[in-house]
Amino acid sequence: MKDLNEYVIAYQKQLQEGKIQIAYKGIMSFMGNLKSYLSDIHSDYLFGALYFGYMDMTYFAITTTELKDKQLKIAVVYLHQENCFELWLSATNKKIQAQYIDKLKDKDLKGYQLSVSQSGIDSIIESRIIDHPNFNELISLKVELDKLTQKFIEDIKEMIIEL
Repeated sequence: MKDLNEYVIAYQKQLQEGKIQIAYKGIMSFMGNLKSYLSDIHSDYLFGALYFGYMDMTYFAITTTELKDKQLKIAVVYLHQENCFELWLSATNKKIQAQYIDKLKDKDLKGYQLSVSQSGIDSIIESRIIDHPNFNELISLKVELDKLTQKFIEDIKEMIIEL
């Protein structure tokens, strides 16, 4: 393993090019705008704070009354290295997460991926929704993310209603 100084020098070289800062600022700005856009058109949802991450993921949580009563939430996640958006069903803590993974293991998940309960995994169900988003078309990207998020929320509510 290289020492930290070598990594810092490589990081500094990338920063000196200036592209990382522009991309990161653009992604953070988009995520903030997406959260505002969704909260403006879905006033019945509750929105969590924007988590900027460590250049690994950036996300914010959405919950509905039904989900909140079950200690669940939906995370709208941008994965930096993969350059994609995912939606995650998450819980308020690891105990609730493990309970729902167990409850859902024999259910019809409508093609969604059930997570495993282990360290470092924060989801119950994950769905990759957009690979390589076009950040040059921000309005259509927001509209598409809204449409896919709404479908995911409705599918999740149907899955967990009887649990």
